[in-house]
Amino acid sequence: MAKSKPQTNDIDIVKSLKIICIVMVTGVSFGILMAIASNAFVKGVEFLFNSRHYLSFFEISLFGKELSSAPILSLLIAVGALLLVRRLFLIDRWYGPADSIYAAHRTDNELDVKKGFGSTIAAFISAGSGASVGQYGPLVHFGATVGSYVRTLTKGSISADVFIGCGVAGAISAGFNAPIAGTIFACETILRHFSLRAIAPVAITSITAAGISKIFFGNLSTFTLTGVSTELIYLLPMALIAGPLFGFLSIAYMVMLRNSASIAKKTNWSPWKLLLFAAIATGLTGSFLPEILGLGIEHIQNIIDDGFSLNYLILLLIGKLVITSVCIGFGMFGGIFSPALFIGATSGALFTKIATIVGGTTVGVALGPGLIICGMAAISSTVVGTPIAGVLIILELTMSYELALAAMLSVVTSALIAHLLFGHSFFDRQLLDRGIDIAQGRSYIELMEKTISHLAKKEFVSFSNETRIKDAIKEMAFKQVSEAYVISRKNVFIGKVSLHRLLASKDSLPVSASLMENPIKIKHDASLQQSIEIASEFVGESIPVINKETNEMVGILSEADLFQAYLTTQNKVVDLEKK
Repeated sequence: MAKSKPQTNDIDIVKSLKIICIVMVTGVSFGILMAIASNAFVKGVEFLFNSRHYLSFFEISLFGKELSSAPILSLLIAVGALLLVRRLFLIDRWYGPADSIYAAHRTDNELDVKKGFGSTIAAFISAGSGASVGQYGPLVHFGATVGSYVRTLTKGSISADVFIGCGVAGAISAGFNAPIAGTIFACETILRHFSLRAIAPVAITSITAAGISKIFFGNLSTFTLTGVSTELIYLLPMALIAGPLFGFLSIAYMVMLRNSASIAKKTNWSPWKLLLFAAIATGLTGSFLPEILGLGIEHIQNIIDDGFSLNYLILLLIGKLVITSVCIGFGMFGGIFSPALFIGATSGALFTKIATIVGGTTVGVALGPGLIICGMAAISSTVVGTPIAGVLIILELTMSYELALAAMLSVVTSALIAHLLFGHSFFDRQLLDRGIDIAQGRSYIELMEKTISHLAKKEFVSFSNETRIKDAIKEMAFKQVSEAYVISRKNVFIGKVSLHRLLASKDSLPVSASLMENPIKIKHDASLQQSIEIASEFVGESIPVINKETNEMVGILSEADLFQAYLTTQNKVVDLEKK
């Protein structure tokens, strides 16, 4: 007796259970991994940074301030270590969140694992030595790199972009102890979609990472925002007014980062010269303003507690902007999020002091640290392009609906100003500088990356230059085509002919006498997007695909071929983002 086949419903149930198990295992595994990696990174940076006192071989007194040799010596040691990392990992440039975003928008989704890990090590060295860089960008890319690598090993039911999102969510959640913000950050900044298949594993990863961090490592946040109280009647108007100012400051920060990199490139200096300049500039400045060195997060608590004067806050703001730009632009790799938090806190404290001077002590007391928190949220969110996640981080850190509401006012106005005058984020602008427009979406990127050479059909009617028109007409009528091509014996494209043009010519003439004028052609290495744009102005049966270097005939394309390729791409993207 033949065995009966399993019912379709039973197969669907088994498949669904398998997917659920994969999602849960993936989320928990990535959560644990990123909690360990994030905490190890932060604790390691703290250990290196605090160990610099062993390098304080001498101190000098200048302008009434004791200056130590430790900042410069530690940064000079880092120069040698960074050059070694570049050589060992064969890195031509450092890799960060912009590469993670790009990878999540491509079909292969694969990141260079070796260079990704090498960049993370470089960021660890830079931050530990005292360079004015952040931790979250490198951790985000580390998580994305791990996710991409695991995907290549498993080839499972979860797509690579979700693995990347899991890694990113785990890094942010573990760093801030903010699982909701970590989930939104990954979907808002990296994946740029909120499909159910992505949200589930990303959320599990984020919650697991936060839980593991809190249980085994304690609260990583070195500044305390709980228990903060403000009067909204004062804070909300000030948050709204300060929002555009935060936006302009965010733009200044991003422009300085880009210009610094541009200046470094124009110098034509070798990597060691660029790093040496950054180390000396950072070390000297840090000797006078030690608060700008390293991650700087530990000093935010002092800013919140009103520990700095107005004049010193101005120096800290300018120093952090300039030195962070020099470090990032000249090769001391690291994140830009932590410096943005510091810049936001400093600018918020400045606005609070100015408001106190103008409105009196009552206003200052009523505002409390509210504007500082608004500045942290606004500038960091604007720079990395996470307005929603930025507000949620404040909500989870403070557990204050009022402060989150005020922060949202500053965030949205700041982001709007930056979006209109600069772009969606610094990472988007980095990609745009490389000719990658993430704002166009996955479909556009997919269409731009696909070349049409594989679509070109080799079957087409062709004639030599000497073929008589009457013979060409017979051949085209027999093959039932209205267009044909004239090529040389070496397959070099000469021209294109149409049946109606041949019928209007003398039968005894060669086909070369009736060539079409300036026929539309597509280069063999053109993208699908470029080909569609070219075909939008085409009327006819087929378009020749020509090798731009040799002028050889590669094949032909019809509008139907391009339309079908476009629909296939669109369906793939829709399935990815909406499923």
